[in-house]
Amino acid sequence: MGRKKAALSGQLADMDLRLLRVFKTVVEAGGFTAAEIQLNLANSTISNYISDLEKRLDMRLCERGRAGFSVTDQGQVVYNATLELLSAMDQFRNTINRSHNRILGDLHLGFAEHMLGAHNSCIVQALDRFSELAPDVNIRISTLSSDEVITALLNQQVDIGITVISQQYPELASLKLFDEEMLLYCAKGHPLFNKQTPISTQELGLHRFVESPRLMPGREIHPDMRQWNKQAKAHHQEARATLILSGHYLGFLPRHLVNSWGLEQALQPLLTNEYGYTNTFTAFWRKTQRNQLIINLFSQCLSDSAV
Repeated sequence: MGRKKAALSGQLADMDLRLLRVFKTVVEAGGFTAAEIQLNLANSTISNYISDLEKRLDMRLCERGRAGFSVTDQGQVVYNATLELLSAMDQFRNTINRSHNRILGDLHLGFAEHMLGAHNSCIVQALDRFSELAPDVNIRISTLSSDEVITALLNQQVDIGITVISQQYPELASLKLFDEEMLLYCAKGHPLFNKQTPISTQELGLHRFVESPRLMPGREIHPDMRQWNKQAKAHHQEARATLILSGHYLGFLPRHLVNSWGLEQALQPLLTNEYGYTNTFTAFWRKTQRNQLIINLFSQCLSDSAV
């Protein structure tokens, strides 16, 4: 009996690397459909790429069908090996970059949704400076919910994340950037809108609220909030604003966002001294990662622009 031929013979080609990157994205997204936006590819194209990779490796990498998406044992091995391969390539780039004083590679930024608005000058200045210093670096920006930014960072799906967090992570370096004023709003049609008499905290508690991250159990910024009737839930700002604008709910929104949307007449802040609070947006990155040279440069640009 002859020996079985190795599944992967010869040198890795650029197409092999492309297929491996597609597979990595699909695994991290949790399926073909979820990876469409990140890859900017149709579902059928992604499926063809994965099939090509499976033929190239002579392995079944994932199961897809009515039962959903799952990675096979062999697929997990390939995924882990892909992470090692891409990390080694980035380390190689870093070494060459230091030798030639030219920076090559990728920078993936994860921003909390709607964090820019009135605060965009800090980020824009950092991107401006970084693009001058490292014009050959490919920049990618993803917009996520506040909590998703840290998850993506810890899972090595983004290189630098900018968000608001309520706890510290010892494995992450950080840089404070700017503050955001959060106010409790009601809309036209709500009984408290333009109310002529003062609103008591007891009266406020009789109404329905939209739950947001700082109203979740254990994360409330005021003791009264634990008793509020949080009958709706919307962690994304646009969805929360939609519920508030219906006239049936109260909820928190950034003042700068309300102003930028031109909703100052439709939305009214309530009891700002009692319940208004400030979000501090901070940049985070892993203290040790494969493209450290690029991360260090962009974090320095952020630091310079935040002064």
